[in-house]
Amino acid sequence: MNSRSGILLRYLLLSTSRRNTIRYCADARKRRRIIAGLVGTVILYVMLMAFCILMCIGYGQSGLIDAAPVMCALTICLISFVFTVFKTNGYLFHFKEYDMLMSLPFEARTVAGCKFLYMYLKSLPWYLSISLAMMIGYGYYARPWILVYPVWILLSLLLPLLPMLAAAFAGFLIARISAGFRKTNIIQTVLTFVFMLLCFSLRFILEGVFRNNQVEQTLQKAAKITDDAANVYLPARWFSDAVTKRSLPDILINTLLLAGISLALFVIVFRIVGNSYRNINSALKSHAAAKNYKMTAQKKRSVVFAIVFKEFRRMTGSTVYITNVALGEILALLVGLITLIIGFDRIIAMVTNGAPVDSNILRPAIPFIVYFFIGMLATTACSPSLEGKNWWILQSLPIEMKTVYQGKMLFNLLLTVPFMTFSTLCLCISAKVPVLDTGLYLLQGLALCAFSTAWGCVCGIRHMRLDWENEVEVIKQGAAVTIYLLPNLIVVIGLTVLSVFLGTRFDLRLIAVCFTAIAAILATLSYRRVMVLSKKP
Repeated sequence: MNSRSGILLRYLLLSTSRRNTIRYCADARKRRRIIAGLVGTVILYVMLMAFCILMCIGYGQSGLIDAAPVMCALTICLISFVFTVFKTNGYLFHFKEYDMLMSLPFEARTVAGCKFLYMYLKSLPWYLSISLAMMIGYGYYARPWILVYPVWILLSLLLPLLPMLAAAFAGFLIARISAGFRKTNIIQTVLTFVFMLLCFSLRFILEGVFRNNQVEQTLQKAAKITDDAANVYLPARWFSDAVTKRSLPDILINTLLLAGISLALFVIVFRIVGNSYRNINSALKSHAAAKNYKMTAQKKRSVVFAIVFKEFRRMTGSTVYITNVALGEILALLVGLITLIIGFDRIIAMVTNGAPVDSNILRPAIPFIVYFFIGMLATTACSPSLEGKNWWILQSLPIEMKTVYQGKMLFNLLLTVPFMTFSTLCLCISAKVPVLDTGLYLLQGLALCAFSTAWGCVCGIRHMRLDWENEVEVIKQGAAVTIYLLPNLIVVIGLTVLSVFLGTRFDLRLIAVCFTAIAAILATLSYRRVMVLSKKP
């Protein structure tokens, strides 16, 4: 990297630094929000490290600790690839500060390369938390050569580069293909969805490999599979050889291979990307006009429905937004169709590995299974922050803020309720649920959607961030999304188990009525909280 690239990368990091906000911001409330977000992030890092250490303990107790380095390398590479798939479009293409950066005296490939390195540095703490935790577990059981520790850390910095470059190049190809069509954003969104669903299907394929094994047999199978995978994906093998073979030449050769190939691929990828970078961004930022356009009378809408339409245009105008928000709805749709085709009993048999489980006791969990996907991310958790620098326009309009929030909440309901209804009906039909019970489950799903909408709006208002430079920082990394997602996910899993447990002891309809009432009460309390927050400046 030359000095000009270093200056640009330093500018990108400083412009989004939370430390500067904490040091120089006079707003104590804003500083507390940032500190709370940092504390929450640290807690997530600790949880991830604890999981990785427990994984190493399992390997160590089974005498398979030599497989830990390969597992560490493959885990980091897989996560970095998936993370980059979700972030590439928002970081490299159609980002907010594009016009400003391209007006600076930098080549297009330099800007694209710096944006990639910025994305790499922002994601690096996640990869290092995995690597350091597994290094601790490996060191405790294997007692390696002291030189292994600095080599492990150095190679952990290089490991994510190759899968990130592969994912970024795949994102470039998707953007390049979609840029050739008139509806660029639609094509790009469809291609991204297809790519993401392929990644998700790979997860279930791998899960099926381990379904019929016990814990120790699973670890042995995992060790064999990861070893075979490392023979195919050579960077994982280089990492493993560098830290397990106590030989200085092996360490130097494998380190130089990983660093050299990463650097060479970085140069090649962004030389290719740089040639089409301006054209792709211009195509993604432009809007095609129909040749046969005719002026007609404008439609008259209420204020709330005008805001709903505005939210719809905002979502469909951003690939990052729609792929993250609508992913849960697409998965719910697929789960409903698959269950309807394969059969509810057969799905349960596959999940429970053929155990004799009565599917009737699992019926109360149907609304929560659907909500697990539908409530994955509410648009209201990030839509207030997505207003960004346009927030002052909303405040200057002769519209009460509660009306704005009501429009945002109505849009989320219009998005989630149809998918919830379809998926619930598919599961109920497949499980042969009586008509009355099906109606109760639909009411419960509606109450859960209302709670998700109102609770997401509370999080979005309380943790609103308007000074973002890239929408990925709000949609994927925002404090509002994290605070909405984690409690919601944990509570849904707990309620799913609780509903199954209660279904063995109480009437199923009584359980559905009780959970519906609880969800409706929580939704009402959250909605009232939104109305209170809307009155605050």
